[in-house]
Amino acid sequence: MFNRLFGKPKQETNALTTLDKLNETLEMLEKKEKVLLKKAAAEVEKAKEFTRGKNKRAAIQCLKRKRLYEQQIEQLGNFQLRIHDQMIMLEGAKATTETVDALRTGAAAMKAMQKATNIDDVDKTMDEINEQTENMKQIQEALSTPIGAAADFDEDELEAELEELEGAELEEQLLQPATTAPAAPVQVPTGKKPVPQKRTAEEEELANLQAEMAL
Repeated sequence: MFNRLFGKPKQETNALTTLDKLNETLEMLEKKEKVLLKKAAAEVEKAKEFTRGKNKRAAIQCLKRKRLYEQQIEQLGNFQLRIHDQMIMLEGAKATTETVDALRTGAAAMKAMQKATNIDDVDKTMDEINEQTENMKQIQEALSTPIGAAADFDEDELEAELEELEGAELEEQLLQPATTAPAAPVQVPTGKKPVPQKRTAEEEELANLQAEMAL
């Protein structure tokens, strides 16, 4: 369906060739238009000269030729307008074709990936991962289980012994005399004012803001 509407790659190449041809034709028409504009302007100058020389008949002839040039210029303008219109249509069709081709390619790639990834294979892979995880967990638990003489130790007795050690250490700390004397207060020499500490930039900015709010 899309091929019937927008054409095949060969037709896309033909569209590019057509656009190039239209561009060449447009450039040719623009050159002709410039030439005719110069000729029309020259006829106006000639008419002015004949008018100054009191040659009315010759001046009228110049104006007639000027109007003929203007008619051709208008015709060339219509041609250029049609070519521009055709170019816009072709460029739009080309963009549409490229968009459809890109979408078709993406759909084909998605379909291929879906074929390569079967839902049953995904379920099987997840089951294998879960099984391996469970096996690894059992292995780690087996390795962390005490064996030999360490397996005969009573955890309650060990915790009770640890509490006795902690209590003895705390009692020893309470019986020790205090060795740290309290810090002496800082005395400021009489007759001297304490040196104010330098404020940070943030403190300065806060002080300025409070002063502005007070105003």
